[in-house]
Amino acid sequence: MSLDKAIKHKKEKRKPYVGAKAVDGTCRNHGSCEWCRGNRLYQQNKMDEASRQQIEEEAKT
Repeated sequence: MSLDKAIKHKKEKRKPYVGAKAVDGTCRNHGSCEWCRGNRLYQQNKMDEASRQQIEEEAKT
């Protein structure tokens, strides 16, 4: 059953997108907007920065 047909026959139970996610298509779960990407990859970025600092400290000694 296609989505249009499901909506027509009241079989579609999904809620429509509301709020900011309804405006920007890239701002969905696992989205590619900068805000979502930053939130999703926070821990990875933190670990990358820690390893980068550790490498710099080892290079100085």
